[in-house]
Amino acid sequence: MTAFSDESATGDSLRRSLGVSRRRFLSTCTAVAGAAVAAPVFGAAPAVAHGGPHGGPHQGHGPGRGSVLVPADKRGIILYTVRDATGRDPLTTDLPSGFREVFRRLSRYGYRQVEFAGYRQHANAPGGADLETVQGARLLRSWLDDYGLRAQGNHGFIPGSWPLSTPDLDTFKRHLEIANILGMDHMGTGGDPTGSSYRADWDVAADKWNALGAVARREGIKLYTHNHDAAYGFLLDGGPLDAQGRPTRSSGIRKLEYFLKRTDPRLVWLEMDVYWAHVAQYKFRSYTAHDGSTVEQVFDPAGLVARHNHRYPLFHAKDGTVNTQNGQGYDMVTFGEGDIDYRTFFRRVGAKNYHNPMIEHDGAPSATVPGQSLEVARASYDNLAALRSRS
Repeated sequence: MTAFSDESATGDSLRRSLGVSRRRFLSTCTAVAGAAVAAPVFGAAPAVAHGGPHGGPHQGHGPGRGSVLVPADKRGIILYTVRDATGRDPLTTDLPSGFREVFRRLSRYGYRQVEFAGYRQHANAPGGADLETVQGARLLRSWLDDYGLRAQGNHGFIPGSWPLSTPDLDTFKRHLEIANILGMDHMGTGGDPTGSSYRADWDVAADKWNALGAVARREGIKLYTHNHDAAYGFLLDGGPLDAQGRPTRSSGIRKLEYFLKRTDPRLVWLEMDVYWAHVAQYKFRSYTAHDGSTVEQVFDPAGLVARHNHRYPLFHAKDGTVNTQNGQGYDMVTFGEGDIDYRTFFRRVGAKNYHNPMIEHDGAPSATVPGQSLEVARASYDNLAALRSRS
């Protein structure tokens, strides 16, 4: 590998394809110049410094330099990040417990949007355990309004049946009714459309999601699916067949990219989990073509969004530090404290008044530090708010 100068178009192209910052890319390339490198450079310098309006001054690009990359009214969090707080017994702690008090605290931090991950909380919290009802949705909406928050999605029910059974369709419609009461523009799921790698199964998934999207559209809701890393792996769509008659090689198209082409852009939307997309970038770097040759093809998450910007109304803004020893390329960390270059990502995808980034950290809750998940939420908000384009 050769160190690239700031003026090198080749270096900038590779850097952008890997989703890394210029500073991290240049420093790493310089360090390994002339040496054999076993793995490509992943990650980026932390997008922002720690601290902010709730935790001390930011370093680097302060409020007066560059434009805000994520407008204040677009800064959100998926409640899965603070699931221990919504599930906490308010009778046994002074910490925020249940949806109402968690909303109050998130609003104080500065958040203006939340994405639900179900509608259950502790039974002793106001409203009781199960708010997955019309009455529960009205109560949740009143609390959201009280604290200046907007619901912007839910990882909830997607029918397992296909063709759709009547009970599944009725349940799906009830969730759409709840979404409308809560004021959501979008409703979705936390899973991939299918766990298969075969084109035939993604064809079925696309047909199903087109049908569900049509139902949702009639109710004024945009239906979205969320990705993990596997969904950006390569589709098996040709080459020799295995013993079960299934293809064993790929044309090089990625599964969710195929799903984008097979689904109606008026009916089906996507939420990119940026962390898992970067894990996919690390894991799925080459494929075996139909003719048996090995083809390298590095995934560019921001590039995919830029090509299909309207299809990606939501993001999971989840950060990670580079770890090439764990098989995934990254370890998940608090947003703004990792190596994923979110400043470059948000600048490249643009449309900042359209996209809705939702902070997430799967491991924020702690068995020994009860307030940890809310502290992660606070620090993540500060770091998201501090992201600015370079002046």
